[in-house]
Amino acid sequence: MCYIQANTFNGFSMSTKRIIETKNAPAAIGPYSQAIEANGTLYISGQVPINPETGKVVEGGITEQTQQVMKNIEAILVAAGYSFADVVKSTCLLSDMANFKAMNEVYGSRYSTNPPARAAFAVKELPLGVLVEIETIAVK
Repeated sequence: MCYIQANTFNGFSMSTKRIIETKNAPAAIGPYSQAIEANGTLYISGQVPINPETGKVVEGGITEQTQQVMKNIEAILVAAGYSFADVVKSTCLLSDMANFKAMNEVYGSRYSTNPPARAAFAVKELPLGVLVEIETIAVK
């Protein structure tokens, strides 16, 4: 993790931005961070079902892929000092809405009480040909 101290602008203090990185989730494969924390809010980049130990997309269908995505999200939450209880919003991207029910079962198992707000929709295509990608926002 690294911290970027923000400056002041016209007498107003800007917040400190903390970049979150953990080896327990897949490394960013582009010009983005795994997560950024600013003002007590954690913004987790969309997670795809890559196993961080192998660097490869997990085998199986939507259930196995969603399980890996949720593990990746959890690893980033923990690295930043958060938990699923702190999650306030998720956006779930699916390659096919026919996978919604199975994705929802895995996703819902992490939020048995007080689930966050959420949007879920199908997109034409996801990176690496995966079936699901989920981005998350958490607040302390």
